[in-house]
Amino acid sequence: VMQCSASLDVLFLLDGSYSIGKGSFERSKLFADKLCDALDIHPDRVRVGMIQFSSTPHLEFPLDLYLTKQEVKERIKRIVFRGGSTETGRALKYILRKGFPGSRNSTVPEVLIIISDGKSQGSTAMPAMQVKEKGILVFAVGIKFPRWEELHVLASEPTEQHVLFAGDADDAANGLYSTLTGSVCSPTTPGCKVESHPCERRTLETVKELAGNYLCWKGSKQPNAVRASLCPFYRLKRVLVKHPSRCFRTVCPDPCDSQPCQNGGTCVPEGLDKHRCLCPVGYGGDIHCAPKLSLECSVDLLFLMDSSAGVTLEGFLRYKAFLKRFLQAVMGRNSPMNVGVAQYDNSVRIPIEVGQHKDAFSLMKSIDALNFSGGGTLTGRALQYIAQHGFRSTPVFADVQDDLPRVLVLLTDSKSQDPVAEAAKDARDRNLFLISVGSRFVRAELAKVTGNPKQTIVYSDPQDLFNRIPELQRKICSVDNPEGCQVQSLDLAFVVDASAGVGLKNFLQLRDFVRSSCLHFSINRDVTQIALVVYGSRAHTVFALDTHVSNSALLQAIDQMPFLGDSASAGSALLHVYGDVMTVQKGARPGVNKVVVVLTNGGGMEDAAAPARQLRDNGILVFVVVIRGTRRGTLLRVAGSPSYLVHISSYEDLQHYQDLIIERICEEAKSPVNLCKPNPCMNQGVCILGPGSYRCECHDWEGPHCERRVLRGDSPVLPPDSRVQPSSSGLQHFSRASRHTKRH
Repeated sequence: VMQCSASLDVLFLLDGSYSIGKGSFERSKLFADKLCDALDIHPDRVRVGMIQFSSTPHLEFPLDLYLTKQEVKERIKRIVFRGGSTETGRALKYILRKGFPGSRNSTVPEVLIIISDGKSQGSTAMPAMQVKEKGILVFAVGIKFPRWEELHVLASEPTEQHVLFAGDADDAANGLYSTLTGSVCSPTTPGCKVESHPCERRTLETVKELAGNYLCWKGSKQPNAVRASLCPFYRLKRVLVKHPSRCFRTVCPDPCDSQPCQNGGTCVPEGLDKHRCLCPVGYGGDIHCAPKLSLECSVDLLFLMDSSAGVTLEGFLRYKAFLKRFLQAVMGRNSPMNVGVAQYDNSVRIPIEVGQHKDAFSLMKSIDALNFSGGGTLTGRALQYIAQHGFRSTPVFADVQDDLPRVLVLLTDSKSQDPVAEAAKDARDRNLFLISVGSRFVRAELAKVTGNPKQTIVYSDPQDLFNRIPELQRKICSVDNPEGCQVQSLDLAFVVDASAGVGLKNFLQLRDFVRSSCLHFSINRDVTQIALVVYGSRAHTVFALDTHVSNSALLQAIDQMPFLGDSASAGSALLHVYGDVMTVQKGARPGVNKVVVVLTNGGGMEDAAAPARQLRDNGILVFVVVIRGTRRGTLLRVAGSPSYLVHISSYEDLQHYQDLIIERICEEAKSPVNLCKPNPCMNQGVCILGPGSYRCECHDWEGPHCERRVLRGDSPVLPPDSRVQPSSSGLQHFSRASRHTKRH
């Protein structure tokens, strides 16, 4: 991130001698590559060249050959180890004689970076001094176990700032940048500063070690006589020696030091001066994890928490944490809602009355004070009590309404020991809007409480409970604003794979998914129409768009959808939808958005791309939901866009994607519509757009949609521009008589 961006010529002098060896030479190349990260390589800024030296210097590439960082790095990777003796002095004399190959004019500073083990076989002091006297800034980088004294001779003064160790590449790259910043480069980031820190230089040194005393023979003054004696015996040993030193590095303030992420968010640095926050669910309203949810709706809200032995102390504490997280996320300073909390086991208590606290802080303290009781689980009795005593009349003030919707949220994870259906129905009859939250083990009982699967929230594991915060917020505010597309006009067709590849068991799960999805829509002629098609090798219409005009009739018909059990052909199914479902004859309404949802395991999709494109060209969205499918390329051609393709790992997970799919469908229902797509004109009539309307130009046919054949000689001929009454969709249609009839 920190780069020297000045106009600068940098020449690497790379030791390729046998004392380095091929392994350390490759590490030298990697280190040179790392140092390039501290340089802003560009034709107008930093240029880089390289010489490899051993017995003789060899130019690898001049400064003016590679002018981008990527090109330089690729070329460094291709350099081959040459081998030979370590003639560092000869390499320096080469530079004194030839200069920097490919360098610019004398006004551009020159930097020489020598990467070597410092074990030259000739003198380096004189040529090194001459190089530095020419104004060249010299860095000496030790590789392997270097001879530090020689590297200090090679480097510019002060040597502490110009001698680096390749063993710690990141520190060395930082040290290079830090030194260049103090001389030829300007700092790239405000607030950063260069500081010194203790470091160590390692090398291998040969030491003489006493191995012991051994018997030896020595001569004596007497002729032809020797005498025995004990003599010391030494051996040479290479030991790792560490020399304390000081290094320099640039230190910048961490963008996360100020702890910018609120509400438990995790700060992740991005560069020197930027960061991002990983926010808990329910937060993320801005970059610092402010609450992103808010209950804009005005409601009286009461949470009924299970405090029985069945939920356990751990479960009760989890519900408290969930409740606090939810309220922190949605309860603003001027929140229009009134909140209360009740808990139950064998009996019911309301420790926090609805509207008792107007600020989040005091509400949190009261929630913290709630205690686990651990009695029996009498959910039915608790619902009956809350229906009668949970919501008291709000005092009437000039600026406060006392007729707010009343919402009861049940939090439970254990089955009730008494009946719940009758008590829940009584609560609903008292105009309480019930929402139930619990684990999948009590799914059936949760549905009995609410009377509507749409008002239940089922979580799969403890962490998943906290992921449901946005869903709970939406359901609370749906008391006055129904979820789904219940106020959007839409023609929707579900196309369900009923082939043997899906299997009967999985087909029944697809049927349940279609059934629960339809609960999100208001079924009638003016709002949403739904058609259902199942397919194997051939397609079969279970019911058309205009068959059912109520939710109850539609749900009963879905229960009768047949399993076909043969091979799959999604292409024939989409052709069937185009020609026999999304047509005016079968109830499709001009001027209304149209969506086709394909539910498949990915089999039989090879012939579906062309029919899907034909549907899209006629203004009909194709949304593909594939379970376990792997042919992404084929599926993407059918969907037309990744936005309209959903991959699901198992049929059991299908329910968790329902909200996402419904949300996408609803977005499409709000998009602008082309009145002539699909063509509302029958019998090859041509649809012609007008301002806010359309007309059908007919050939040998007549009527608003060219639906009546013209009988020659005995049928009345309509004037060319005769207008007809508005259609059921509220659009004005125009019809022109046959071009072949004469005006009388």
